[in-house]
Amino acid sequence: MKHKLFIIAVCLLSIFSARAQQNRTLTLQEAVDLTLANSKLLKLNEARILEASNAVKEAEEKRLPEAGISGSYLYLPVNPNIDLKSSGSGSGSGSGGGSPSVHQAIYGIASISVPVYNGGKLKYGIESANYLQQAVKLDADNDRQGVIYNTISACINLFKAYQAIDLIQENLKQSKQRVTDFTNLEKNGIIARNDLLKAQLQSANVELMLLDAQSNFKLACVNMNLMMGLPEQTELVPDKSGLALPEAVKTLDEYEQQALQSRTDIAAIGLRKKAADVNIKTIKTDYYPSLSLSGGYVAADIPKFLSITNAVNVGIGVKYNFGALWKTKTKLQTAEVKLKEIQLNQDMLSDNIRLQMNQAYQTYLVSVKKVQVLEASVEQATENYRITKNKYDNTLATSTELLDADVAKLQSQLSVTNAKADSFLAYNKILYAAGILKY
Repeated sequence: MKHKLFIIAVCLLSIFSARAQQNRTLTLQEAVDLTLANSKLLKLNEARILEASNAVKEAEEKRLPEAGISGSYLYLPVNPNIDLKSSGSGSGSGSGGGSPSVHQAIYGIASISVPVYNGGKLKYGIESANYLQQAVKLDADNDRQGVIYNTISACINLFKAYQAIDLIQENLKQSKQRVTDFTNLEKNGIIARNDLLKAQLQSANVELMLLDAQSNFKLACVNMNLMMGLPEQTELVPDKSGLALPEAVKTLDEYEQQALQSRTDIAAIGLRKKAADVNIKTIKTDYYPSLSLSGGYVAADIPKFLSITNAVNVGIGVKYNFGALWKTKTKLQTAEVKLKEIQLNQDMLSDNIRLQMNQAYQTYLVSVKKVQVLEASVEQATENYRITKNKYDNTLATSTELLDADVAKLQSQLSVTNAKADSFLAYNKILYAAGILKY
């Protein structure tokens, strides 16, 4: 009875575990879409773009008029001495009843000022902010391509681990059958016990390979799930339909030219160079005066002495900072050095792009050759195992030779599967280096 209850409990746990375990077939396009939708880096870039857009608005708003209102109430604890001067009055001090008694004063001022000319500082500020905003957007696009490439790389690792499990399981099935056959042969005294032990040892080694492959697959699943925003325990089944290589690729020179034209990082640094150049013009505006239109309204009341209303004023204001003549030179030199740094970074980036393009292209060419060589090796290893198996069945080959041929066949199958996946990744690395990786 206890044994039956134990079996029932195990079955129930298996059912619950199967329900808890989610299986999902995953295509490359679906993986890219989910990763782009859940990438924290891309969401951070959205915030940076919004920040740059607000910087543009802030620069544009500096063209708007400045307006303000202020007022004060003043209490005078000591009676002030007031001496009113007026034209035509010969006396230096108030005559007659003396100074009025003043102990408080109230006044209010409303003013508005509109900038008319400041050497082009506002225009250059807006222009610089626009360049930087465009640069941030290009940075985000470059990061987007990086996310796509990382997703493809993760998918390739998932596919390789999944395929390895299939191949090793098939080999393990054959190994276990061989152990069963050798066990029967050993019992009948047809083969030596040493041959059986060799078969058992190989079967154990294949089981260890399977454990490693299953562990790698689980880690690859967790990595993909975290990237795509799925539950960690979701078991993914990769669909290899989107992993086909193109029939033809362009030349290295064509990809290099396309990279220099399409790479968003080199375009972004070009915009930052323009912004730095505009910044130099902005600093030079300090040498010019500023002109503005102003208007205002003043009201004041000093009880028992003075009351002012309807004091409306309009005027033109001119300001010139003479300190700019000796303070602007250092700021200008600093800005020019910054521009030179950006130019050098642009040149270095151009060289790095050419190097990356060459590395990616050569890696792809080598990967294609590897696939061709390994496909031939699979045929050779399979044929070698067939011949060795026939020899062994006819007592013309040893068990060691048979087991070695079996291992060589498994290794060649794993190698060609991995090589094909690596070749697909290498091709996408070319597209990424050229700035044209789109999904």
